[in-house]
Amino acid sequence: MAVRDAVAGPPGPGRDEETALFFKRAHYRHDPCWQMPVPPRLCLACMLELLPEPRVSLVRKKHVLSCFHDALLRHASLVMQLVAQDQRICIHFISMLFGLLCNVEDGSVTDLCIEVLIQLTTQLKSEQIIHCLLDECHKELCNMPSMRGSLATLTFLGKLVDAIPPLADKLVMEHSDLMEHLLRGLVYPNEGVQASVCYLYGKLYSSPVAAETLSGHFREKLCPLFLSTLDGAQTKELQINCLGLLRQVLKYDLFVSVIMNKSALAESTEDVEGPPGKTSLPLVLKKLLLSRDETLQVASAHCITAVLVNSPVKHAPAFIHADIPEFLFEHLSSSSEVLVWSSYNCLILLAEEPLFFSKCHTVYGIESVVRSLQGSLRMNNTEVHKQGLLLFAEILTRQPEEIKLFTSSAMCRDAGRALQEAVSSPVLEVAAEAVKAISAFLRKDHQSIPPVQYRELRALLEAMLSRCADFSQTPLNRRPLGHASNRDSEKAILRRGKFLLSTLEGFRNACRLAVEFQSEPSAQENPFTAPSAEKEDTLEAFSEFLLSACDSLCIPMVMRHSEQATHPNLMEVFLSILHSLFVIVPHMKEKFSKKLASSSFIRLTLELKARFCGSLSHSALNQVCSSFLYYMTLNLLSAPEKTGPPSQEELSAVSAFLQHGLPQISSRSPESLAFLSDRQYVEGTARQRQYCILLLFYLAYIYEDRFVSEAELFVAVQSFLLSLQDQGERPPLVIFRASIYLLAICQDKDGALDEAVVSAIRKFLEGIPDLHLVYIHHPLLLRFFLLYPELMSRFGHRVLELWFSWEESSCEELDDVPSAGQSPLPASITALFHMLRSSPSILLILLDLIYSSPVDTARKVLIVLRTFLRKNEDVEVGGLIRGHFLLILQHLLVEHGASPSGASGNLPLLLSLLSLVQLKNTSEQELDSMAMKLLHQVSKLCGKCSPADVDILQPSFNFLYWSLHQTTPSSQKRAAAVLLSSTALIELLEKTLALTWTEVDTPSTALLCSAWLLTASFSAQQHDGSLQVHRTLSIELDQVLKVLSFPKKNAALLSAAILCFLRTALQQSFSSALVALVPSGAQPPPAPENTVLAPLRTSQVLSLVIGLQNLLVQKDPLLSYACVGCLEALLDYLHTRSPDIAFHVVSQPWNRFLLFTLLDAGESSFLRPEILRLMTLFVRFQSSSVLSNEEVGHVLQGAALADLSTLSNTTLQALRGFFLQVQSMGILADHSTTQTLQASLEGLSLSTSFAQPPLDMLCLGGVAVSLSHIRD
Repeated sequence: MAVRDAVAGPPGPGRDEETALFFKRAHYRHDPCWQMPVPPRLCLACMLELLPEPRVSLVRKKHVLSCFHDALLRHASLVMQLVAQDQRICIHFISMLFGLLCNVEDGSVTDLCIEVLIQLTTQLKSEQIIHCLLDECHKELCNMPSMRGSLATLTFLGKLVDAIPPLADKLVMEHSDLMEHLLRGLVYPNEGVQASVCYLYGKLYSSPVAAETLSGHFREKLCPLFLSTLDGAQTKELQINCLGLLRQVLKYDLFVSVIMNKSALAESTEDVEGPPGKTSLPLVLKKLLLSRDETLQVASAHCITAVLVNSPVKHAPAFIHADIPEFLFEHLSSSSEVLVWSSYNCLILLAEEPLFFSKCHTVYGIESVVRSLQGSLRMNNTEVHKQGLLLFAEILTRQPEEIKLFTSSAMCRDAGRALQEAVSSPVLEVAAEAVKAISAFLRKDHQSIPPVQYRELRALLEAMLSRCADFSQTPLNRRPLGHASNRDSEKAILRRGKFLLSTLEGFRNACRLAVEFQSEPSAQENPFTAPSAEKEDTLEAFSEFLLSACDSLCIPMVMRHSEQATHPNLMEVFLSILHSLFVIVPHMKEKFSKKLASSSFIRLTLELKARFCGSLSHSALNQVCSSFLYYMTLNLLSAPEKTGPPSQEELSAVSAFLQHGLPQISSRSPESLAFLSDRQYVEGTARQRQYCILLLFYLAYIYEDRFVSEAELFVAVQSFLLSLQDQGERPPLVIFRASIYLLAICQDKDGALDEAVVSAIRKFLEGIPDLHLVYIHHPLLLRFFLLYPELMSRFGHRVLELWFSWEESSCEELDDVPSAGQSPLPASITALFHMLRSSPSILLILLDLIYSSPVDTARKVLIVLRTFLRKNEDVEVGGLIRGHFLLILQHLLVEHGASPSGASGNLPLLLSLLSLVQLKNTSEQELDSMAMKLLHQVSKLCGKCSPADVDILQPSFNFLYWSLHQTTPSSQKRAAAVLLSSTALIELLEKTLALTWTEVDTPSTALLCSAWLLTASFSAQQHDGSLQVHRTLSIELDQVLKVLSFPKKNAALLSAAILCFLRTALQQSFSSALVALVPSGAQPPPAPENTVLAPLRTSQVLSLVIGLQNLLVQKDPLLSYACVGCLEALLDYLHTRSPDIAFHVVSQPWNRFLLFTLLDAGESSFLRPEILRLMTLFVRFQSSSVLSNEEVGHVLQGAALADLSTLSNTTLQALRGFFLQVQSMGILADHSTTQTLQASLEGLSLSTSFAQPPLDMLCLGGVAVSLSHIRD
């Protein structure tokens, strides 16, 4: 008793509960080993006696079972130790539980029994116990007169097989007769029993072995009963269990065929009159889809998917005829991600059947698909996103062209926007599916609903390309080196390549769409766009966007990827895009081709052909590469850079050999060069291939893609030309042009062609009508023609003419630079100058060009020659040019003596060049016989012209003027005699000078300047040398003075020239034998005081002085020289005729104001030569009121402090003259000032002896000017 009390435990609150667990009448007899050591303190022996006892209430039994179940869950190991103590007791306990299960009708107790039995069986893992239970179940089902009480047994059996799957095979093999009882349960009118049977069947058919064993059972007996049960099921439990069984059965092809055949038979019997006795699976699943239960809808969709996965083509029609797609499309609007995903799967499989489209299910459901996509993209389930996009892509791809998918442009726009949102997804898999869908979306029949949404298409493509660009620029994960990291990098590159390929396929479809719309007038632009609005929704704008997007995004992405990996399929799509863009944007195809060529696309394409297209592999890539090269080559030849466009006949010939030769090229550059160098007999097909190779190398070199060695190519082209000569062939003009260009470019500076090659080239050239057909504008090609005497003598003139006709910007640039001495020369001009220096005889050809070429070309030649002469002072070409020009001039005067101005429009250019050559001469050079002949011919030419022939007269006057002033005094006398002998020239000068004061038909100011300077020079030379005068030149003195008193605006040089003439006349005291200064019109008799100054009058003198003062105030250096010189000559003239008037003129107060106005320019302004000469004049005439002795002392002190080394020679001379004049006048009494003056004179003498001679000859505003002539 003590032991039992100890086991029973102390009395307390839990005592009553523990008492309920014990069987009091028998518990005292039980050994403590059968009792649980922890709560709940169950006694297994008590349970064995309590549970079968009919007098114990069901509630107590349920409580005991519940506690035991809890103990199993909480203390499984302790319970198993308790139960497994004795195998016999264990089996008896399980049998007792099974008996309770079969005899109790309370469902909750039944469930507890099933749970406890399943737990014990699975934990004990005893084969004997399992056999015992199977036997008990078998016996129970066989001995049961009715299926009414079989629910618990069936339920337990199903859950036991579920817990221990291998039991399915054992049950089917060893208890096969149970199947008949299961069939009875399936037809029993109790959905609970039916549900249990279906559950058990589902577990049996989940085993492949059992399913194979039961295949005949299913085909012959179970299938129709099961379909009927599923069709008539009312409770959700039965519906779910039936669908569970169906899903297990549909895993096997055999059962799918059986079910679908039965369904087809059932559908056929429905079409025939008679009682309906069979059920169709599509119709049953359709009914479940129509239910409002989401679980049943999802399960039904899964079953449809399971059938279609087996064979979509075979089984899809049955579901389509049942209108199941219609309800699946309706479910796409559900908020359940599982249902939407399941519906997507079904529809994807149904889309493999053409009937799906022909019955217009897609037209009905496309709006649902688009809306579902828009909604699903807001979810976080990427699987739903991917399946939705996959479905959309399948529909877009498989939709027949004759059936319009989108019925309105608004729906098409919504679809595009949904795709745009999808492709921007950060999830790569979603974006990849979106790209595929976009590719299918870009089809003409999908987009041809007016108006075409070009702006939306552009936004869609931009999003796709942007997503691809972002992904391609994502850095690869760089982990430590090793095989694993290499594999990861390769996988990442492969993913990028696939995504890029999909993107390019989409872009190619967009290009194809643009090409197809070119033939659709309604697709050219949006007819609903306002006329004033920007034309963005037009095919043209869309096409230009495609070109821009390819240039800025597609090409960089492909080039970056090709640095890591090259995939033939990707490059095939890429090159087909480039090819299509030539057609899409025809007005940009030449420019685009040039950019591609300059970006090494010729090399890229040839490398692709060499790498992948050998031995007939990748024929599609070879075809695309050849087509791309074909069109790009024709585009480049149609719009050449530096040569004339080919004729249509040439392009046809090129097209022919490109079409035949390009597909045959699949060799690398060394092999191609070797093939080009082959001197053996070359057949027609091989020759065409050589043409293609040479043309591609030529275009690559034109656009600076020199992927072939220059030396090797130089040799190959020579061999090619000799091969042509050997076989007596004449290459097409394009090929010969390419050959010459490559030889010129590849020729080394020290290398030279063989004589045989030069001879062959000359023969080829002589057979060409005009050199421009093969000319290419390049300095090296010009050098090539001028380097070889055999070519230069025959073609030098024409090639130089062509060179200048193409040279635009460089010549203009030279012409814009005044001196052309500081800025660097263009490269082409520098190359030409190098040739001129190495071969001066080229200058003779250039002279002929100036005379014989069109005016524009001749002007360019003149600009270049002028610059060359200025830049190359050391090159002695004057004699060469003058001699050749003399011949030209003599020929011109003989043929066009009456009117030389009409002989050639280029004559002024030749004369300008002659003037420039004359300007290069030194001042002390004697005039030789050629120079004298030129003077004679030019003066003769001038005499045949009128003042209106400014273009001829201006350079001629410049030449005559420079010839007079750039030689020795003896040559000056001879030259003046020659010129004065030309009465026509003197007459021309007289007419020209008279135009100075006319308002009508006034020639250019420059010509008037030259005429006055020439007249002054002629008069001085005639007077000094007492030369014979053949004709007097008459000038109106009043008009001369009037022009000086009222000068023209911006005519300082003209005023200086007239002052130079007037100074000469004053120095000669108006006694020149050449120039006669006559009064203008009727003049009153002179006053007595004016006869002394004749031909001047006092009023004229005063007016002239005022005019000179006004001109001096302008502070123009050249004009100031002329004014001071004229004032000096005037005062000398007045002092000789009337000293009083001279002193009166010098002493005017206005002179002091003039002097201080001139000195106001700066602190050292008194050191300007014109001011020094003016002060010297005032000192000479002792005009103290203008310049006092004290002021003279200040000037001397300032000059003594000045740095004489910084002063010009002209200033030093003027300063010396001022010092000497002051010294001779003796106006300084201060001894220190005298010493300062003496030191200054000595320093000035020393400085003057070492001073550099100033630049005397200038060309100002096109006028030849000698500074010493105007100044002195």
